[in-house]
Amino acid sequence: MRVTRSRLILVRHGQTDYNRDGRLQGQVDIPLNATGIRQAESLAAAVAADPPDVIVASPLERALETARIISRDTGLEVDTDPAFLERGFGLWEGLKGEEIKRRWPAEHADWRAHRPVRGLDVEDRPEVGERVAAACRELVAEHDGGTVMVVAHGAAITLGITSLLGLDTNGFRGLAGLENCHRSVLEPLIGEPADGLMRLASHNLPPDFT
Repeated sequence: MRVTRSRLILVRHGQTDYNRDGRLQGQVDIPLNATGIRQAESLAAAVAADPPDVIVASPLERALETARIISRDTGLEVDTDPAFLERGFGLWEGLKGEEIKRRWPAEHADWRAHRPVRGLDVEDRPEVGERVAAACRELVAEHDGGTVMVVAHGAAITLGITSLLGLDTNGFRGLAGLENCHRSVLEPLIGEPADGLMRLASHNLPPDFT
């Protein structure tokens, strides 16, 4: 008898002007640009061919708009969960990397080395990873044997995957970030003790991949 496996699909939102211009977005709430809308429409065709059982999005507009576009032909309503917000970058949000490096050289070095950044309201990596991973585990448990799609953000997804794989969110650097409207697929580990861990089945799939 074939066992139906649960699937978790993590989707990064489409492009925004901040993405295009190389600005750090964090939790700044800005919309998709024209390119981002086209990316989401391309992904919508792939999602319609193999729809999930549920779609949940970050409440930030760029993620929610992406989710609504890709859900149009599925008949699904999009729910939101603040657990899938992007990593908060505090005083750095809206800035380019070179400006951050010039104004905060020591803190910038800590950030690039995956060390905690103090005093600037930058959310710690383990905190982000665990809030995303915990919400993913809960959704997968609620839809056992089904497919859960989450539309969120680059840093949040990368850290969430790292945590779901049981890896150190400060030390591990082996996972490339998702491009806009690309997605990754994870499956829960089967057997004991699984402890809520997952395996990465596919990573950074393009919008038109079916």
